[in-house]
Amino acid sequence: MPKKRSGGGLSPTQQAAKFLGVSVLAGAVLAGIALPAVGALGLAAKGSVEGFDALPTNLKTPPLSQRTTILDTEGDTIATVYSRDRTVVDLKDISPYMQKAIVAIEDSRFYEHGAIDLKGVLRALNKNARSGEVSEGASTLTQQYVKNVFVEEAGDDPTKVAQATQQTIGRKIQELKLAIQVEEELGKKKILENYLNITFFGQQAYGVEAASQRYFSKHAKDLNVQESALLAGIVQSPSRYDPVNDEAEATKRRNTVLTRMAQVGDISQAEAAEAKKAPLGLKVSKPNNGCITAVDDAGFFCSYVRNVFLNDPVFGKSKEDRAKIWNQGGLTIRTTLDPQAQSSVQQSLKGHVDESDEVASAATLVQPGTGKIVAMGQSKPYGTNAKQHETVINYSVDYSVGGSNYGFPTGSTFKPFLAAAALEENVSATKEYSSPYDMDYPSPIQTCDKPWINDSGYRVENENESEVGPYRLKEAMAKSVNTYFVQMLSDIGLCPVSTMADKLHVHQGNGDKLPQNPSALALGSVGMSPLTMASAYATFASRGMYCTPIAIESITQNVGDEQKSLDVPKSTCSRAMSEKTADTMNTLLQGVVDSGTGKEAGLGDRDNAGKTGTTDERKNAWFVGYTPNMSGAVWVGSATQKVEMKNITIGGVYHSLVFGGAVPGPIWKDAMTGALSGKDAPPFNLVDIPDGDKNKNKDKNKDKDKGRGDDNKPGGGDNGGGGNGGDGDDEGFIAGLSDGGTGDGGSDDGGFPGNWFQGAGNGPGGRD
Repeated sequence: MPKKRSGGGLSPTQQAAKFLGVSVLAGAVLAGIALPAVGALGLAAKGSVEGFDALPTNLKTPPLSQRTTILDTEGDTIATVYSRDRTVVDLKDISPYMQKAIVAIEDSRFYEHGAIDLKGVLRALNKNARSGEVSEGASTLTQQYVKNVFVEEAGDDPTKVAQATQQTIGRKIQELKLAIQVEEELGKKKILENYLNITFFGQQAYGVEAASQRYFSKHAKDLNVQESALLAGIVQSPSRYDPVNDEAEATKRRNTVLTRMAQVGDISQAEAAEAKKAPLGLKVSKPNNGCITAVDDAGFFCSYVRNVFLNDPVFGKSKEDRAKIWNQGGLTIRTTLDPQAQSSVQQSLKGHVDESDEVASAATLVQPGTGKIVAMGQSKPYGTNAKQHETVINYSVDYSVGGSNYGFPTGSTFKPFLAAAALEENVSATKEYSSPYDMDYPSPIQTCDKPWINDSGYRVENENESEVGPYRLKEAMAKSVNTYFVQMLSDIGLCPVSTMADKLHVHQGNGDKLPQNPSALALGSVGMSPLTMASAYATFASRGMYCTPIAIESITQNVGDEQKSLDVPKSTCSRAMSEKTADTMNTLLQGVVDSGTGKEAGLGDRDNAGKTGTTDERKNAWFVGYTPNMSGAVWVGSATQKVEMKNITIGGVYHSLVFGGAVPGPIWKDAMTGALSGKDAPPFNLVDIPDGDKNKNKDKNKDKDKGRGDDNKPGGGDNGGGGNGGDGDDEGFIAGLSDGGTGDGGSDDGGFPGNWFQGAGNGPGGRD
């Protein structure tokens, strides 16, 4: 039995026999001679010309994977992403030196032979027989091109790549047969062009244009003779002849190519000698791939675009189909990102929250009436290095598109949805409730099915004891009075609020509908994303029309020499409430920024409105606000829901207590100010809402948002109730919420931290 080399490979004798079998087959095919079985040579293939002819002749040439470019609204590049860094170019855009160099070193008789080089086969056979091993191959450029097509078709699947590169007789026979077809169909120049575009040159560069840019920071058409020789030499073994990591070895290989070019008459001996004296002349450009390279800290928006593509059926029926298109690349994706708005958001975030802070912040801006996402950012940088406070979890969006597991409890920023539902049920904007400081949750409260019953004795309270009604809606909204809104909820029932939430596409961060219980539908105890909140509030700005958020304007794809447009998701707008209701809400929420809990967020140069929110134990603080032409949501909190924002320093500023108007509010204000600079300032369509007797509550605290929350009650004014899991009833009143994002102590995949549990079904639960 022949001996094997160390490492389990074939012995020199076996390799020579294997090569001999392929060589004999090649000669037999071209001579048209019947070939008997040659088992003694180890040739596991058909034993006749008829058998060879039965092999497939259709070479499936998938479009070459290329880089994808993501653009903003101005047409400027946000990021470049690719599975394989490649830019396909025509042969005329490749230096003649490069064309000659690759032919000289890889297949010097390329223009003289057919798909198979008989002289090359005999020469290699003779040399290998004398050396006792395979020291020289006989594959033509055409055969190498066919092999590269197999590799390209395999993509990033390691199993398929292994199959495409396996050195078996069957694979070699198939390559030979397909090479004949390719020679007949394409011709020499097209084969050379395709080969130079498909082959791997090391350093993540596929194709000669990417290689030229990587090693010399220039186009392939501008390569000189020594640069061309260097690139041509790399192809045989990209790791061994890598000029970045082994300059000496790469130089030797380059000079070998130059010698060969002189031998075949492509250049003179003098030119070769002169070129060999030249330094390598590297001017390396580092790979610039992925959302981590996005400008204006738009990595999270870039990631969102990618996830939308991979999840939306408009781009393909199955996830595999969509992934194949994405990995193939060659896409130019024009997005909705406004560079002015994005820059403003990031400057505001950096100005108020440090990367190294215990808490994080996320902000998203959308355009009312169109659903266009114009900015998306967060304080933690995009990346995988937790030590550098990085995370790849996008706190602005739902889990399905790269966000946190459940989103973040919204607190009192939910109250406007309840108020809108009440107005749609013909409750007067001057409706008055007794609004005591604290009270039992009313019971029963009708749901869309069976009534909710407070059989556990849950209570709700306002932020401080001075907040005692009666209140009308306008003042209750400005002060965010919990007991007022619980009484309103009892009046209209849970079903209208649930219906309004559905119309506004308000849902939990994991995609689930909101539970029908008072804490969720009055005090914002369940988790949502800033994008969900910004889009819902944009409905008020657009006078009752909700538009689904979109991030992609258009996509074109390069396929071969053609460019085609792809369908993209369109925003779907629908009426969620009457214009009268929306106008009334704008009037109510303008009062929040004029004189209520959101005074610090108010914009002085244009109509604006919004709402603050702070959850139980101050683990989340929100401000969601809008103008007639822009809506934005800002969240501040602990991604793992472990940090209570009390006696805490954020962005270098100490806060004894964090609340919605004090940290998220100023972030929103600065972000919106920059985003809207130079843009129109249209007015709201306001309505008259009488204030009632202004003297009866004159002694009440008008800045109640600075108070405390109560761990054991689902209420708490702008503390919103149950923000860290809160309280539950026998139907799973509130679930524990977590993100677990990297850079804030959580797991990289956004799962629950090891010591953090989801809220139980009965009674207070979900707290750490």
